[in-house]
Amino acid sequence: MYTPLKNYQIIISLLKQNNIKHLILSAGTRNIPFVQSVENDPYFICYSVVDERSAAYMALGISLRLNEPVVISCTSSTATCNYFPAIAEAYHQGGQLIVLTSDRNPALLDQREDQMINQVNMYGTFVKKAVNLPIIHTEEDRWYCERLVNEAILATHFHGKGPVQINIPMLQYASVCSEKTCLTARKINRIKIETDNTIWEQLSQRLNSTKKIMIICGQNNYTSPLLNELLSQFSHLYKAVIIAEYMANIKCDEAINPFLPFETHVMSSARFEEFLPEIVISLGGNVMSGIKQQLRNKAGRFEHWGIEESGDIVDMYKSLTNVFECSPEYFFQYFIRHINHEMTRSNEYKNSIKEYIAKLKFPELSFSNNTVIRDLAKLIPNDSVLHLSINNSIRLVNFFGLPNRSIKVFANIGTHGIDGCLSSFIGQAVVSNPSNLNFLIIGDLSFFYDMGAMRIKHIPKTCRILLINNYGGGEFHYSTTLIKDPTMDLHTSAAHHNTAKGWVESVGFKYYAAYNNDEYQKALKDFLSKDSERPILIEVFSDMEIDATTTHQLENINRHETFKEQISRTIKDIVVDAIGAPAAKRIINKIK
Repeated sequence: MYTPLKNYQIIISLLKQNNIKHLILSAGTRNIPFVQSVENDPYFICYSVVDERSAAYMALGISLRLNEPVVISCTSSTATCNYFPAIAEAYHQGGQLIVLTSDRNPALLDQREDQMINQVNMYGTFVKKAVNLPIIHTEEDRWYCERLVNEAILATHFHGKGPVQINIPMLQYASVCSEKTCLTARKINRIKIETDNTIWEQLSQRLNSTKKIMIICGQNNYTSPLLNELLSQFSHLYKAVIIAEYMANIKCDEAINPFLPFETHVMSSARFEEFLPEIVISLGGNVMSGIKQQLRNKAGRFEHWGIEESGDIVDMYKSLTNVFECSPEYFFQYFIRHINHEMTRSNEYKNSIKEYIAKLKFPELSFSNNTVIRDLAKLIPNDSVLHLSINNSIRLVNFFGLPNRSIKVFANIGTHGIDGCLSSFIGQAVVSNPSNLNFLIIGDLSFFYDMGAMRIKHIPKTCRILLINNYGGGEFHYSTTLIKDPTMDLHTSAAHHNTAKGWVESVGFKYYAAYNNDEYQKALKDFLSKDSERPILIEVFSDMEIDATTTHQLENINRHETFKEQISRTIKDIVVDAIGAPAAKRIINKIK
């Protein structure tokens, strides 16, 4: 029988899946749920040692003798402190101790609660990894807990061996072990180049038998010619779909830009069912498009194979099963060599996505940030550098697309802040080929935040800055999740009446102002020319609400929903005003 506490069940499940069976248990109350669960499970070999100091040293002896992880478990407070000497010794000897420190309700810390001290990260640099588990109430909590326990167990033998701490807070501990079965937690495997060939062969067989493979390329500032070639070969051989935003800098004809087609504003989660992959292979950094949320909505229904040269656990789609600690080049070379040519494969999956994308519509739009960015994006010369200043410029450039993938695309989405886009762009322009142009698309708040960078004396004449000045943070008008109120522009979107003209001209830039399409098109001719002896900035003046409306117009005309969803939305859009929200909600629920 097992404890009903899910965080302990996850630990038990993952200990079993990782073949960890030696447990040194010290008497106490807070760890009763764990102790009573494992002492009646024939899988585990349990030892009772009351003195935590001796328990930890005994575990160290077993770990070093067997060369495998050993678990120690105790109650809270000073019991956890008694582990410290052996943990320090284990750190220096490479002993694989998994230290389970039972804890109390975190809300009671420093509130004079009995037998409670701060146990989070208490062993400092003497453990390779320390995690503090959540108290599980939701599926999100469970996903987070599973990830943390996987990370801790994997850390015992990651780039050297050593101890780890798993701190387990709980609201109560005196529950009866009433669960007949223990849940099965999702195990994450770390696959290295030197991993047993049998594992690689098993994964090869799995890949060969899979019909729906999706490769997702995240932000990558450099991709080798070899990687681009291997991606094309792999896609052709395995009939895999390559999803790559422009910031992935993938130069591969097969790459599909996912931004508009898979945005959650455009494609419903129900409609995404037909495009759901069986295996997702990921490489690179952050992903901005809606494909990330679409996959998270289907968590657990596909396998995620993450290529991470660092070996880090990055569970971006909440379905991570395998982390490959190798270069993308090594990964694709291996599976290209091990393809089973006798398997029958079809382009059906790839073609279904291409056919859907081919049906996207681009309506006539009024003068706005949409039309301004659209017109520039389609004219950017080959081999240029393009820096995109966070949400709006990233979204719209990806919506409308670039002429080809020879254009090098950057964005500060590692931290996703507005506070250095201009400076980063200037740095990229300074060291770029002087025969190529460098473009920055930036919003007014981001520009004014970093405008001091304009006086950097090293700015080359090849710099071209498109400043969209819609007098505030237009992103807040675009967002469909924010509650709109009359005071939004006061502080949230930080509305203003500033212009960049005086400052830009004072630092030697050629300046153009555009209040309409004719003015913009005239300025664009000089902007795209390489003949200018000075860097150029175009300041386009638009309206936040119009910008937001035109973007939603573009999304809505491409909305991809099931028939039931279309009916539900129609009721919401039309009937609510006539019959009121409560009555409309009752009708929608009946349809569902």
